[in-house]
Amino acid sequence: MRLINTTTLQVVEFLSIDVPPYAILSHTWGNEEVTFRDMMLRFTEDPAVEASTRIERKAGFIKIQKSCELAKRDGFEYIWNDTCCIDKESSAELSEAINSMYRHYGGSGVCYAYLVDVSRDEMAVSVSLCKSRWFTRGWTLQELLAPSNVIFYDKDWLEIGTRNSLADLISVITRIPTSVLKGDQDLKSCGIAQRMSWAAERRTTRAEDLAYCLMGIFGVGMPTLYGEGAIRAFIRLQEEIIKYSDDTTIFAWRANTSPKNQARGLLAWSPSEFIDSGKITAVQGLATYFLPSSNHIVTNRGLRI
Repeated sequence: MRLINTTTLQVVEFLSIDVPPYAILSHTWGNEEVTFRDMMLRFTEDPAVEASTRIERKAGFIKIQKSCELAKRDGFEYIWNDTCCIDKESSAELSEAINSMYRHYGGSGVCYAYLVDVSRDEMAVSVSLCKSRWFTRGWTLQELLAPSNVIFYDKDWLEIGTRNSLADLISVITRIPTSVLKGDQDLKSCGIAQRMSWAAERRTTRAEDLAYCLMGIFGVGMPTLYGEGAIRAFIRLQEEIIKYSDDTTIFAWRANTSPKNQARGLLAWSPSEFIDSGKITAVQGLATYFLPSSNHIVTNRGLRI
């Protein structure tokens, strides 16, 4: 795992058993984000590297500076940033990082959520929060849920509040129960359909990422295959979930796409098809005494129930 030193801004690599306490940044990507390659070039001693390649010229560098300042203030020597702590030129490393992302956020001491389109000085900050792009992106769903502590900052890096203090408002925006946001309810106690519904209206830049960004929320992992398409990626995600869960709410969705002459199976094609499934729960308690236990598995012939 690579981390940024909050004093020197150098990227340092650690073995998994030696990772020190660290903060983490959550944000939406914009133009001129700083990459891992940029960070390596910043500290090069090669005189052939032109000044124009220096990352200080990039708009995304200010996020690295400011988040490092916050982390250092809070007593963290290191911070993780997804733009520059992953070598995205390596497909193998990118796939490993995506499968580890939820654990990265869950292992952080604090997560700073930077909302570039929100201003604390506005009279109606709550309205501004409701419209923030941060709450519409696929990847930020796990970044909201995985850390033990999330602190929100506006475009000027002024603190807005924490996940706990803003839980009621965030619940309205995301439809995630306040008990989950405050840590009073275990995420795993929420049914599959309910968790899927939280991603129903979120979007990602790459189509397949709408499935990949949900792996951590369901505790599964799988290879990332960019080019396979959104539908195939999401079906693979559900097949992985079925291997580890007998929660039948995974079948509680409503089709919103019906191409002519194309069969629809028991698995959904997109999280959007779970948009009305937020309050669906599996049968519990007395009813299970009268009903046989659910058992469904994926075989080479398809889904067996």
